[in-house]
Amino acid sequence: MPDCNFEAILPPWLKKFFAEHREALLSDDERMKFAIELARLNVINGTGGPFGAAVFERSSGNLVAVGVNLVVQSNCSHAHAEMLALAIAQHNLSSYSLNQPGFPGYELVTSTEPCAMCFGAIIWSGVSRLVCGACTADAEHAGFDEGAKPGNWIAELEKRGIEVVTGTCRSEAGAVLQLYIDRGGMVYNGRAR
Repeated sequence: MPDCNFEAILPPWLKKFFAEHREALLSDDERMKFAIELARLNVINGTGGPFGAAVFERSSGNLVAVGVNLVVQSNCSHAHAEMLALAIAQHNLSSYSLNQPGFPGYELVTSTEPCAMCFGAIIWSGVSRLVCGACTADAEHAGFDEGAKPGNWIAELEKRGIEVVTGTCRSEAGAVLQLYIDRGGMVYNGRAR
């Protein structure tokens, strides 16, 4: 019988980084710079793609979970930073949804707008706010295929009660995408031949 277990192993540097950055981050810029730094360190350490994400308590700014892109290292196409941050947050809170009664309200902060897969995960996750850095065009310019996301994706999220903020620290987030390309990072694409 084939192995029926899957485990995404976060890079060793990430645990230390998480432990050192437990202070509340109160502004969108502070939270985004944190997510961008996750992405940058993932590139610098050669541990994955140029994407970082974090889940925060909305009002307090307390950090709940982090994620970085581990697609190539884990041999798993869905090991995106957003997917891992959401999964870890849900695991840490012992809940499949981040909008349970009594929860303080959570937001996902991600260094780049979500791809089609992460867009769907955001809807199901229970977050009530999404903050994005680089835009989809920036990721596509770097060579990433972001998939067939609805053209009105922001309105679709807002229709479901998820507030969306885009373009936060966009140039800094875009610089990490460029750093990845400049360092010869693999631009993976399931459709490439």
